[in-house]
Amino acid sequence: MALAERVGQRRARRRQETIDEIKSVAVAVMGEVGVAGLTLAEIARRMGMRPPSLYKYFPSRVGLYDELFRDGHTAYREAFLSGARGPAPGWPSLVAALEAGCRWVLANPALAQLLFFRPVPGFEPSAGAFAPSLAMVGDVRAMLAEAVAAGQLAPDAEGEDGMAMLSSLVAGTMAQQIANEPGVAFETGRYSRLLPRLLEVFAHIHAPRSEPC
Repeated sequence: MALAERVGQRRARRRQETIDEIKSVAVAVMGEVGVAGLTLAEIARRMGMRPPSLYKYFPSRVGLYDELFRDGHTAYREAFLSGARGPAPGWPSLVAALEAGCRWVLANPALAQLLFFRPVPGFEPSAGAFAPSLAMVGDVRAMLAEAVAAGQLAPDAEGEDGMAMLSSLVAGTMAQQIANEPGVAFETGRYSRLLPRLLEVFAHIHAPRSEPC
């Protein structure tokens, strides 16, 4: 390997390490002052950098939010898919996946607020940053379709109203938990521990109907 190539690789590695540190500090700041309170100046101060030096990595706060949005949804989806492995396909795997995703949310409240609660006026994620979220919607739809095909749920479960109801149950539960009892474990949270029962309500509402004789 040529010297110039090795030097280029070291520079790229150091640059990525700095970017990762910036994002880690940004999440810590958001956890302390709120997502909308994040400033590049505060990140630079904590890292011992001059603000203009930080702009070499993120020219604007919006650009940093966009990176964090993409990283957050990627990690959230990975947790969701990890939870789906093991249980039977269809509704059991979807329940396990949703619970795993909720545990990720409780463990990452600052990122969760950025992903789900629109805390920054005017911020809209780019198409690239939003792609993992759309992919996860596709994952949920596929699992609901499997549940319907297996006779675990009625066909209306995978319709738009079914998707909206399921999203409302999960997001509402997590919003209540983060707002009222931050830092409490999923199993013991006043709201989060009710999620399995709420999902049973969804399954009951969308239970397969037997055909009349």
